[in-house]
Amino acid sequence: MKRIISGILLLFVFTTYSFTKDYKLFSPDGKILVTIKAGPGFVWSAAYNGKSIISSAEGGMILGTGAIPGETEMVKKAVYSTINQELIPVAPNKRSKITDNCNTLLISFRSGINVQFRAYNDGVAYRFETSFRNDIIVKDEVTGIEFPPGSFSWYPLEESFMSHNERVYRYCSLDTLGENHLASLPALFVANGINVLLTESDISDYPGMWLSDTGPGKVKGVHPFYPAEEKLQGDRDLVVTKTKDYIASTKGARTFPWRVFVIAEKDGQLIESDLVYKLAAPCKINDTKWIKPGQVAWDWWNANNIYGVNFRAGINTETYKYYIDFASSNGIEYVILDEGWYKKGTVLESIPEIDMPELCRYGESKNVGVILWVVWKTFWDKIDDAVALYEKWGVKGVKVDFMQRDDQPLVNFYHEAMQKTAEHHLLIDFHGAYKPDGAGRTWPNALTREGVKGLENSKWSKDITPDHNLMLPFIRMVAGPMDYTPGAMLNFEKNNFTPIFNRPGSQGTRVHQMALYVIFESPLQMLADSPTNYMKEQECTDFLVKIPVVWDDTRVLDAKIGDYLLIARKSGDDWFVGALTDWTAREMELDLSFLPAGNYSIEIFRDGINADRHAQDYKHVTQEVRAGEKIKIDMVSGGGWVAKISPE
Repeated sequence: MKRIISGILLLFVFTTYSFTKDYKLFSPDGKILVTIKAGPGFVWSAAYNGKSIISSAEGGMILGTGAIPGETEMVKKAVYSTINQELIPVAPNKRSKITDNCNTLLISFRSGINVQFRAYNDGVAYRFETSFRNDIIVKDEVTGIEFPPGSFSWYPLEESFMSHNERVYRYCSLDTLGENHLASLPALFVANGINVLLTESDISDYPGMWLSDTGPGKVKGVHPFYPAEEKLQGDRDLVVTKTKDYIASTKGARTFPWRVFVIAEKDGQLIESDLVYKLAAPCKINDTKWIKPGQVAWDWWNANNIYGVNFRAGINTETYKYYIDFASSNGIEYVILDEGWYKKGTVLESIPEIDMPELCRYGESKNVGVILWVVWKTFWDKIDDAVALYEKWGVKGVKVDFMQRDDQPLVNFYHEAMQKTAEHHLLIDFHGAYKPDGAGRTWPNALTREGVKGLENSKWSKDITPDHNLMLPFIRMVAGPMDYTPGAMLNFEKNNFTPIFNRPGSQGTRVHQMALYVIFESPLQMLADSPTNYMKEQECTDFLVKIPVVWDDTRVLDAKIGDYLLIARKSGDDWFVGALTDWTAREMELDLSFLPAGNYSIEIFRDGINADRHAQDYKHVTQEVRAGEKIKIDMVSGGGWVAKISPE
């Protein structure tokens, strides 16, 4: 029988600090200062250029019964160090080379627990480490954060721990939140004019962290408890009906998730941060050459609404051959078969209308890979058989959906799914998912995930506005790639938009949608609309399929959260530039000083002269430019601007 460490409260924060010692940790550029008071427990604070951004933060882990061992929990040693290395992502979201440079502090307590801090130029992070011989029960983790007076937040308000984590962000003073205001991560706070984005990295064999308010200017971390009983509703919603009195049962010698605080003086610096990726565990796949990012022709959003054909469109082999032909003729790497391809209850047998081996063979002949959608629980029940069968068929990846939880067993499912799909050379895309935590570094076959209120919501709501699109890059996308699924070809002005489930469109202009392909990061990037619509709009399609899904460099040129964004991304010798505005018509300026000296050709899609009254109106032009020139950008309400810049 394995023994469980119990009856301990580690790093409990006491109200007296007679035996504490102050430790200071600076970022490499000296702008961020973290001050840690450690002795019987620890509290810490952070400042940016002398401005307080986190007034006080406490941390702790409650093990077993939660008995307090008294004021004997003292520091054994504290060791400073530095990390300075270069990381090469398999699927680079922002840049092909990442500088990983930080100062570190490891505080070891006599009880056998450590706290590791890291200070980067773009943020700070800490995590716990334990070195117990036996397994442990984690009753709870203490995370309390106090921000300076006058701080505010963009808060992703949630209803419960059972969630797809697809939220809008509520702008609010921290003084207005209450204990019933549950939020998922990432969440963005602004303290003394400095952005502080709170999220996690490297979640493994442990639940995710959420937030709740605890009073004016204060939030605390909360976690879903370990499930004791579950009830399956339909084929996909596995609901927790009873919980145990702890959040995790795990190994006694391990590291725990990083608590991540991305710090940015300018809004655009949030987008440029790679902090979550840098803190994740290194790659566990030895051979990654088979992992190929790409664009995907997607069926579900457009409800298989292809037309002008001689067969009945639907979930059948003829329809998906049509998708494959479209993808092949446009250089699109993948097609996806979403809900309906398999018999309900088993992911091992397709419906009679689908000949899966034939579709995979046909796709292979056209240089197009097939990705299959599955409900997570049905998939998990037969995961070993499923991944072997899909590899035999020639499938290239899976889209796993409807997890809607991040308690410890569900987190373990993610890791098992990433590992077993990798063993069979399958990509994986998580939908109905919690936020990214750097898993794409550890398991680079996990190219993207949802956990974002994306374009699919336009089928039934008016939530997906240009304003919402201009929140996502500064909050959700900071945590990692997001499968928002852009690409609507039916575009509407604010007053003319109506949600239509089977013939959906988008709010904002055509070029607003096109610019999302440069602005939103996802190494599996969907083309959500009907292939027939794309073929009718071939001029736009020809440009969309040229936009890469991975990047060598990223530079935010101008940005304001929720209002506007101008971003440039490099791929090889080419640069792609995307601009967005909210419902306010806007004029911006593109300064080409970031280009190396020389002459260039620029291909531009901009809002048409009548785009304010007919959102699909656009203008396509090509012209010559030189490095250092300035280009005027005009966008109508809900508009956009997108360009490709190539050296002469």
